Order: sequence, then structure tokens, then C-alpha cells
Amino acid sequence: MSHILPTYGRFPLTLVKGEGTRVWDEVGKSYLDFCSGIAVCALGHSPKVLVDAISTQAATLIHCCNLYHIPQQEELATLIVEKHVKLPGKVFFSNSGAESNDGLIKSARRYGHAKPQADGSPRYEVLSFNQSFHGRTLAGISATGQDKVKEGFSPLPTGFRHLPFNDLDALTAAIAPETVAIILEPIQGEGGVNLATPEFLRGVAELCKKHDLLLFMDEVQVGFGRCGDPMAWREIAPELEPDGISWAKGMGGGFPIGSFWLSDRIAPLMGPGSHGTTYGGSPLACAASLAVLKEIADKNLIENVRSQEAHIRETIAAWNHPLVTEVRGKGLLLGIGLDIEKMNIPEGKLPSIHLSAELIKSALPAPPAGPATPRFLPPLNGTTEEIDQALEIVRRTLDQLPGTGVRIQGSERQ
Repeated sequence: MSHILPTYGRFPLTLVKGEGTRVWDEVGKSYLDFCSGIAVCALGHSPKVLVDAISTQAATLIHCCNLYHIPQQEELATLIVEKHVKLPGKVFFSNSGAESNDGLIKSARRYGHAKPQADGSPRYEVLSFNQSFHGRTLAGISATGQDKVKEGFSPLPTGFRHLPFNDLDALTAAIAPETVAIILEPIQGEGGVNLATPEFLRGVAELCKKHDLLLFMDEVQVGFGRCGDPMAWREIAPELEPDGISWAKGMGGGFPIGSFWLSDRIAPLMGPGSHGTTYGGSPLACAASLAVLKEIADKNLIENVRSQEAHIRETIAAWNHPLVTEVRGKGLLLGIGLDIEKMNIPEGKLPSIHLSAELIKSALPAPPAGPATPRFLPPLNGTTEEIDQALEIVRRTLDQLPGTGVRIQGSERQ
């Protein structure tokens, strides 16, 4: 009997070792990993540069509380602000994406007190979007536009509303005197790999300027190169200037670290005592993140991300597969849209989860994103050969799904 709280519906797979793009289960079976810890293992599993950085720092100083200066924090913050965000501001280091988004929400409340409504009462409302995901804390699920994460947790913190994604008219109509911020994912990962349009992002930015609202980008899953630019929003609308950005996942390559950036417009409001963390920004976490971000830059992995995206799209388009409707996303956060009307899925199973389970049987872990979208999340340094191996597994698995009318015989489609 397991003593682990059953908060996850786990796939029948136990992983015990990883190297590069491959992982092994407890009986020694090898898998090509296109889950990457859900966009965490940006350099693959146990890359030498990360192992060396962790080992060296662990032998020097693992933890130092934030009552004192931590050189690795300063170096990492400087790298993020000057080389990645490229806008004036300050960084706070946390342990996760949920913590980072909580920090943004707290900052919005502080801004709403500093810039209140006309009657002097503070602004507090944060607008987000349907199918968004902003973490599992109470504030995070309140900001998330998916009812399934909220069930059984009421009463939730107030001050959040969810609107249709990419609908600028609905957003314009929703802004109220108490509204203080808008938070969005440039690409919704958990919600189905839904891409914000350039027109929508630009319209959101204009509304924020018009109404003195804060514009927050949740880049927890998409940031630091996964989508073809260190900042995913810049890949869509490069002229935007957000007020806050949250990160986690890939920035540590597997070591737990998160952070959020605030522009100079709002950063001065978050002074001593306004926010804090015991473990966030430890020397060890920052050393790990520095190694990952420098490796992404030194090996020019952004170009690999862009070229592999193009290759994936071209390959899937050439299939002309009856079950594939589209490829959504950017870079190496891609979702394969499925025609679920043509799929004969066992009763009670979501198509994306069913397909993910079938892919595991073929030695390709790839997580679902929403009810009808399998998600591709290879490491940023994945090779064309590895991409092709994974795509062939996906094609063969789709061919063998009941109801497709397509079967594999030998290595050729019939």
C-alpha cells in the first residue's frame, strides 16, 4: 500500500534513470522522453554542465538565507534582466511557478493600493482567461480559468475573473473600476497549447496603458527558449513591454527554482517585508539555473528549437493523417490537434490521455494538454534523429488506434 497522497492520476511507468533525451524504467526498458518533466529538463536528463554546477556548488555552500547577500542571485538576476528580458526591472527568486505567480498577484494588490479607484478604495481584480493555468495554490487556482482545478476548494480568494482567450472585445467590456491587472500565458500549455495572437497581445497591452493596468506574462512553461525566444511573448509580439513575468520549470533544468520579474514601474512598491521565501534563490538553485541558461546561450539552442519546430511541422503535414487536424504552439511546445470524432476511444477516457498511454507503450512519454491534444516537449537540444524517432512512434500509434481505418504492416502504412 502506498503512503503517498493520491493527488496524481499516474501513468503506469516508473522511471529510475535518465541521460540526455532517454529515460529508463525499473526493469531497464529505454524510452525516448518527450515529456521532459513537463518542460522542465531543458537540456535533457543529467547534462554534465548541470551536474558539474550542482556538485561544485553543493560542496561549497548549499543554502544561505535571504537575510544576507547571495552572489549567485545577483549574477543570475543580472543575466535575466540584461540578456533575456532586456527591460529595466528587478527579479525575485522563488521555488516554483505557482509561487512566482503568487508574487505577481501580490504585486498587483500592492499596486492597486498605491493607484486606487477614484473613490480611494484599492483596485484588486486580476483578469485572466479561459483554459489558463497559473498554479495550484489558492490564488493560483483562483486565477486559473479551468473549473476542474477549483472543485472542492471553495470559498476561493475573490478578485479574479476569466474571459475568452483571444477575444479583445470581451476583455474591453470586462474592465471595471476595481481591475488592476491582466495575467496571461502567451501560449497556454496545460489548457491545450493555445497560442495568443499578435493582435490580441497588442490589444491587451493598449488596454493596460489606457486603464493603468499591469500586464503580467505567465512564462512558467514557455520561458527561457522553449518557444523560440528567451521570452515567449517576444516571439509573438516583440514590441510589448510587460510589467511582470513569471518563470520556473526549464530555468533550472530539473533543479527546483522559480522567479518573477517586475518592471521599474512597480518594483519599488515591493520593498523589505512585502514578500519573502526561505529556500528561494539559494546558492545551489541559482548556480544550477546559471549553468542551464548559459548553456542555452553558448550552444545557441534557440536556433535548434526553431529549426526542429519547422521540421516537426513539415513532417506531420506530410503525413496527411486523418486524425490530425493541426499543429499548435511554437518552438518545442507543440500540441497535435486530434479529430476526436474519428477516434474510437474507450468509454470514459479522454482522447489525449488515452493517446499518451498508448505512446508510453511504444516507449515515448508525451504528456496530454487538455482533453484532445497530445503535447510535444523534447529538450531544447534534441536532435533531428531523435525528433524523427519520436514522430514515427506518434504516426504508428495514431495509425493503430481503433476506428482510424489505418493499420501498420511491417514498416509501411496500408
